[in-house]
Amino acid sequence: MKMVGLKTLGSVVAMVVACNVYAQTNATDTASAAAAVKAGKHANHELGRKVRAALTKVQGLDVSHIAVRARGGAVTLTGSVPTEGQIGLAGDAAKGVEGVTSVTNKLSVVQQ
Repeated sequence: MKMVGLKTLGSVVAMVVACNVYAQTNATDTASAAAAVKAGKHANHELGRKVRAALTKVQGLDVSHIAVRARGGAVTLTGSVPTEGQIGLAGDAAKGVEGVTSVTNKLSVVQQ
């Protein structure tokens, strides 16, 4: 009877140790994944800020109705500008920012 009890106790101890190691590994993976997501969001925010700054420096471009979204180097411009020529100006300025890999220009012309 003692032998069966020791085998059972040994099995329980082995399961507890295995679960504890698994939980620690998962916690580390989760923490590093969360840090990566946070770093990615920060990088996207910074790139969007750089593009917005570049747009404000373009002579003759009304940026008051332009929204900039950056994700992994891809930039999307949305909103409106008063003339057709400003759509191209905005796209060219965004393409010239370091870190921008592509630009999707969804700007439209609306008389303001």
